[in-house]
Amino acid sequence: MLRALEIRDMLIIDRLELDFRPGLNVLTGETGAGKSILLDSLGFVLGWRGRAELVRAGAEQGEVVAVFDLPADHAAWAVMRDAGLPDDGELILRRVNTADGRKTGWVNDRRVSGEVLRRLSETLVELHGQHDDKGLLDPKGHRAILDDYAVAAPVLARVRDRWRAVGQASKTLDAAREALEKVRAEEEFLRHAVAELDALAPEEGEEAALDAKRRSMQAAEKIRADIAQASAALGYEGAEGAMSGALRWLEGASDKAEGRLDAPIEALVRSMAELDEAARGVADCLDALDFNPSELEETEERLFALRGLARKHQVMPDELAGLAADLGARLAALDAGEAQIGGLEQALADAVTAYTVEADALTALRKDAAERLDAAVAAELEPLKMGRAVFETDVSIAPDGPEGRDNVTFRVATNPGAPAGALNKIASGGELSRFLLALKVALHVQAGQGVTMIFDEIDRGVGGATADAVGRRLKALADTGQVLVVTHSPQVAALGAHHWRVAKRVEDGMTLSEVVPLGADERETELARMLSGDTVTEAARAAARALLDG
Repeated sequence: MLRALEIRDMLIIDRLELDFRPGLNVLTGETGAGKSILLDSLGFVLGWRGRAELVRAGAEQGEVVAVFDLPADHAAWAVMRDAGLPDDGELILRRVNTADGRKTGWVNDRRVSGEVLRRLSETLVELHGQHDDKGLLDPKGHRAILDDYAVAAPVLARVRDRWRAVGQASKTLDAAREALEKVRAEEEFLRHAVAELDALAPEEGEEAALDAKRRSMQAAEKIRADIAQASAALGYEGAEGAMSGALRWLEGASDKAEGRLDAPIEALVRSMAELDEAARGVADCLDALDFNPSELEETEERLFALRGLARKHQVMPDELAGLAADLGARLAALDAGEAQIGGLEQALADAVTAYTVEADALTALRKDAAERLDAAVAAELEPLKMGRAVFETDVSIAPDGPEGRDNVTFRVATNPGAPAGALNKIASGGELSRFLLALKVALHVQAGQGVTMIFDEIDRGVGGATADAVGRRLKALADTGQVLVVTHSPQVAALGAHHWRVAKRVEDGMTLSEVVPLGADERETELARMLSGDTVTEAARAAARALLDG
């Protein structure tokens, strides 16, 4: 709710402080008294684009402050949080316009851009009149308005879920197709490389083992001859035979040597045992170094094949086994790709079918609601002296999307047979306000949602019972919230819960505008003036009292 509006040095207002209240607030006054200046000033602090020359003549700057009381769950707080602004439980907008045209805005004493003010204004105020381009006049919001009227939230939620499923299925299919195309581009390479690697069948660690084996065999070739000569020297033809002969000779002579040969014989026996052990060790070594020359050749061929294939694929030899597994998996994916693509295409088709079912249900719900809304608005237009006008909710085909497959546009024709068009393109100022009022009532939109609704010149060109009908509908909208109406109709003004009169005065040769809250007696006088003009008659007062009592 707009609680207070303070204006300083704007156009013909020098200083003005207004305290608005819940319910229907009416502003009356003679033409040119400055009622539109109040709306211009409010629009200025809300960041709306309006007239350029706003600062009062002779003043350095103009300033407007608007104070709003909002519930904790009001949409404005979300805008505040998004903009990084403090939430102090009260919302104070302030904007200054200097004489040279510079504009500066604040929200709760934090400087903000005009865009932030405009975003906040969309949650705070709806202005309905000939200059309104927001709210019900914005075609972008018509679908959401119709969905609220149709109570379409559950169906709409399912449509959004199905649309997300379509998007995910499409994304998965596109990724699979892209991957398959990449694999197809290297199919020839894959088949050749996999065959080559499968034929070689490399194993991790194999290269190091083959290299060690090759080195061992190469070394064996070089030392085997020397070891063989040593083996021969230790054998019977060498040391073993010589020692055996010496032992026989010594043993034959030992009986006549009176024990002098016992120790040498024992030492020789021990030596022959050691010699035998050494000979067996050398023989074992020869056996170990004994290999088939073709085995060295085979080992070298295998080793060189591994290294050559590793260079070809620009990997280390030990990485060949992993490369073989990777390339094999890619080839398997290629072979299975067509079947996978077919499955994903079916999944996408199923997702589209599910979306279509829910989107068609939403379309049917919207069309049914559109018919009911058109009838409800038509019923409201008759007492507003617009019974010949036609309001229609056009539900047309739109590209598929998360909100369904419908465009929704509110269209009017002010005369029978005339082509229908957009609200703000077809209706005049007064007609436009009454159309919007009828639509508001038909939609059961209540000002209690925290939005201050302003109707400008809604009573233009009507009077009597029609004006009374306008007033009663405004009062109904304001019963649970706040409505501000600028009116020239005494019937409308009489139904207001709070009444202000806008008037001009001349002070020191300067024309200024003032706004005065009216009490009961003052309201009677103002309504009498509106009924009779400058000369207030007793009959006019009586008529004014009748309006106030009605």
